[in-house]
Amino acid sequence: MSTSTGPAPTPERSPAEVRRVGVIGGGTMGTGIAYVFTVAGCSVTLVEPQEERATAARETIETRAAGAAQRGKLDQAAADAVPGLLRTAAGVEDLDGGLDLIVESVPERLDLKRSVLAAAERRDPVLLASNTSGLPITALGEVLQHPDRFLGLHFFNPVWSMPLIEIVHTDATADEQIDRARTAAALVGKETILVRDAPGFATSRLGVTLGLEAIRMLEDGVAEAADIDKAMELGYRHPMGPLRLTDLVGLDVRLDIARNLTEAFGERFAPPQLLVDKVAAGELGRKSGRGFYDW
Repeated sequence: MSTSTGPAPTPERSPAEVRRVGVIGGGTMGTGIAYVFTVAGCSVTLVEPQEERATAARETIETRAAGAAQRGKLDQAAADAVPGLLRTAAGVEDLDGGLDLIVESVPERLDLKRSVLAAAERRDPVLLASNTSGLPITALGEVLQHPDRFLGLHFFNPVWSMPLIEIVHTDATADEQIDRARTAAALVGKETILVRDAPGFATSRLGVTLGLEAIRMLEDGVAEAADIDKAMELGYRHPMGPLRLTDLVGLDVRLDIARNLTEAFGERFAPPQLLVDKVAAGELGRKSGRGFYDW
């Protein structure tokens, strides 16, 4: 096996220590991930090449921290510390070497994620993770020199309020890295589940199944979107209906996952034409202002 060309590791740290974190991608998920680690007291570098998005991400994090402190949800000292703990960078090469954790959170494209992860590994992090909701972790790790240090950390939107992180391990993932991932999750106040790398993992596979059927029901005229959602909210005590949740996740994200699952498991995961048409029309959910609901 070839030797990493990254910088020399920093002095040995406790296996449980996660204090210096890099997050790659300043979109909705990357911003949320950077937020939870920053308010937990970590030194966080958020990589976002587009200056406007980087500025917006920083403003979101600082504003949300201040608002959480005002509502009594966050210690005032933790909120006050955020500006000094958070920095933004234009490229992966600007990350410090030897970080405790780097989380990749760029769009769900295999080639893009592989390229970003390979660059991130050259910064020699102790643990490298992908925040993917459905791409195979094993396939993402094929470009890495040290796949034993790599796993999936699937956060949920909105990251600051959703209590779960799905840890996805491969056959190569070292046990101590799974322990480190659990420690990182506990640090930011999250519960975890551990799943083997398989198409859709656990949460995406189950969530997409329900979401696709709800879309088919809407397509077939069974009921209006609000009534389909109310059926699950009141009848099954789901905190949010499957169509509103699809709007929150992003119709394009759900479509990508459905297509990946169709390749793996066949036509039972084939996306409804209504979903395909809405994505083609730019109706992506809350982030575009319109999906199954107007936002």
